[in-house]
Amino acid sequence: MTSSAGAAAPTLSAPPVSIARPALFLDLDGVLAPLAPTPEAVLPDARRTAVLHRLEAALEGRVAIVSGRTLSEIDRISDGAARAASGVHGLERRRGDGSLERRPADPGVRRAVDEFHAFAADRPGVIVEDKDLAAGLHYRQAPAAAAAAADLARRLAGETGLALQPGAMVLELKTPGADKGVAVAAFMAEPPFKGAVPIMLGDDLTDEHGFAAAEALGGFGVLVGPPRPTVARYGLADVAAVLDWLEAVAGDVRAGEARA
Repeated sequence: MTSSAGAAAPTLSAPPVSIARPALFLDLDGVLAPLAPTPEAVLPDARRTAVLHRLEAALEGRVAIVSGRTLSEIDRISDGAARAASGVHGLERRRGDGSLERRPADPGVRRAVDEFHAFAADRPGVIVEDKDLAAGLHYRQAPAAAAAAADLARRLAGETGLALQPGAMVLELKTPGADKGVAVAAFMAEPPFKGAVPIMLGDDLTDEHGFAAAEALGGFGVLVGPPRPTVARYGLADVAAVLDWLEAVAGDVRAGEARA
């Protein structure tokens, strides 16, 4: 992949396993779960659930899923294994103690949902996702619709004041005021994350805010997938590599406790 200047994006080395008091912030799609043709096609997975439970115990709760999905979708896919989680790009958040924080929905989201449905009506394969706090327009199964979808999303963003969030074959118009970096920073100001080393794993442009927040707070980002320009410091190839690394981190924390 090349940057806007034309230089090849460097291949990133794998992140270290031994980290003093890590706090993990994990994107869902493309990181903990493989990308799928439709949002509902992503299902719970026994290995993923087991890894999350093991991390939760080893890191004393310093694990959070930080996703563009809603909290209910995060719980469905993770099989309830994530106690702390942030949904809809930081617009809703469940703290480590289980308490909830949710921003009020911008009224422009309803208009975006309606116009997205009108757009999808005569374009087979285009999917509209209503998250209440945001509207998503998926065109993974209709790539020819990409340019028109982008034009529509940009127009609506300008007319409604909603924040435009591009993703992997999806465009979202969301209530302004939060992103994954805001979510990471909020978690890091609270127990059990406070004072730990934040590590954000993500694959998409939506995760760059999370990478930057982790770096600013003394940690780092991990880009999952092919190399591209990023503020992440390390990289992992795919979901399988992520799960392998997470298991190794949990094992190293347990081994350190035994040595102590």
